[in-house]
Amino acid sequence: MTAHALIKTAIEHGVAVGAEVARRVAEAPVPAAAWGGRGGQDDALDLVVVGMGPAGLACSLEAQRQGLHFVAIDQASGPGGTVAKYPRRKLVMMQPVELPLHGELAAKTYTKEELVELWAAIAEETRLPIAYDTVLEGIDRDDGGRYVVRTNRGDYVASNVCVAVGRRGSPRKLGVPGEELDKVAYSLMDANSYLGRRVLVVGGGDSAIEAAAALAEQPDTDVTISYRKESFFRIRARNEERIEELVRSGRVKVLFRSEVRAIRPRAVELVVHDPTGPKVRSLPNDDVFVMAGGIPPFELLEKSGVSFDPAQRGPVTPVTEQGTGILRAIAVAFLLSVASLVWALWHADYYGLPSAERAAHSKHSLLHPARGAGLWLGITAVALVLANLLYLVRRSQWLRLTFGSLQAWMSTHVATGILALLCAMMHGAMRPGDSPGGHAFWALVVLLVTGVIGRYFYAYVPRAANGRELELAEVKAQLGQVEEEWNEGERRFREHARMEIHALIEARQWKASFLGRVAALFRGQRGLHDTLRRLEGEGRGEGVPEEQVRATLDLARRAHRTALMAAHYEDLRAILGTWRYLHRWIALLMVLLVILHIVHAFLYGALFLGGGSR
Repeated sequence: MTAHALIKTAIEHGVAVGAEVARRVAEAPVPAAAWGGRGGQDDALDLVVVGMGPAGLACSLEAQRQGLHFVAIDQASGPGGTVAKYPRRKLVMMQPVELPLHGELAAKTYTKEELVELWAAIAEETRLPIAYDTVLEGIDRDDGGRYVVRTNRGDYVASNVCVAVGRRGSPRKLGVPGEELDKVAYSLMDANSYLGRRVLVVGGGDSAIEAAAALAEQPDTDVTISYRKESFFRIRARNEERIEELVRSGRVKVLFRSEVRAIRPRAVELVVHDPTGPKVRSLPNDDVFVMAGGIPPFELLEKSGVSFDPAQRGPVTPVTEQGTGILRAIAVAFLLSVASLVWALWHADYYGLPSAERAAHSKHSLLHPARGAGLWLGITAVALVLANLLYLVRRSQWLRLTFGSLQAWMSTHVATGILALLCAMMHGAMRPGDSPGGHAFWALVVLLVTGVIGRYFYAYVPRAANGRELELAEVKAQLGQVEEEWNEGERRFREHARMEIHALIEARQWKASFLGRVAALFRGQRGLHDTLRRLEGEGRGEGVPEEQVRATLDLARRAHRTALMAAHYEDLRAILGTWRYLHRWIALLMVLLVILHIVHAFLYGALFLGGGSR
């Protein structure tokens, strides 16, 4: 299965680019003609889309919908991009997604062939102006500031260019004799086609391991992996377990510290480095898969004016738990609790009496639920409950209110909930009894407890500084930043910590049920705690400086949290969504009990939570 959100994200980005170009054209229209024009002052296009993967297709459809004059080009003979290069019959999972001029895709799961066929049909139905078998050679500027897109089939002049070529680029080649033979491939399309063959897989990354494993599942297929390093490096934990099992069972052979020297029609020559020195080894061979990664099109893009300088990147808000204002809310709640404790101690002589003896006390008229301060505390509690419920109004997607930040509203929600409970407790003279008011009080207690638990779950859903839930694409961008920090140093302890955190994230498959997800979350946190303790002991045992140990463990915590958010984004949202549902039903019950309590109090001429007397 592919990561189901990647295609959705690519489509959303493509639509956003198409809409932005339409906005620019509307604000500053330029002369434009039909898409087939070539260079010249009067035949400039509004847009050239480079690449017809999901992002380029979505951008082209949005450009068509907006009435732009554009052309899309792709070096392949059909749409699909990287998806079209997936192995045959590979399943592709998708989140609900809409394509301009087509609407929402009907299914949630497609085979690779079904998805590419659907995209081709959409492109044909909407008559998208696509030039296939067209290779981008460069992008320049003309004297008028417009872009000249150079291809192997001529030039296009446009006011805007959408580069949707992805990061895959061109396959990395070995540069050895015989690599041009038909038996050499750079991706595995259909493992079933290699039944009974002698296959060499070159590479040690996840793609190489997955290809070797798929080939090893075919009967009588002889599979060997050639990898230049001493062991597999930076592969997923599941792939590592899988390849170790295949090697133990003898279904895959691995030649570490080996390199391909030449490829022959019926054999492959390898140089194997062992303790005694390099040795040449010849393997009988029918097929070679070179899984050495790709060469991203960075050089071409840089020559075209695209900068990859990190100094030119805009600031990005870190994904940290900072969007709820919880510390301020807790501080306020603590002060209010202290004030309530002082009030209770000040009037302990009244609150400590049995209910039957309170009527004779001098403070009865002040503290009784239906009189004086006791009555006003009840009114205040009801007002605080109403203020607390306004948070739901602010969060509502239908009303689309934007007054105040979600951060401030969450702080208010927490503070008013705690203060309402304290006021209700003092309104009932510290004795909530078996009455509508007493039941409302205990419902408020349960509501507060579920709110605290929900707040714990809330902390794991990624948010921006203003409390807005981040999109998955934003979380992945932040995860990329954390990965860059890991790679700043290649010291052994830091690399070991990085591998431990990656393994921890990938170790467990979350179940789809609410309880299963909650259990996975708690087990993951326990696993993180144990892993950090072990890493701390290992670092100190190896003599790693204390400062570096602390810095590495802090980075490990942040990496784990961000990776957890990215890997289980929908699971975390599902946990919070289910708990919110429960929390709101308890809130509804509490509100109904409060209303019943108020009606009961007016009918009987007294306002109390249950413990006080008239």
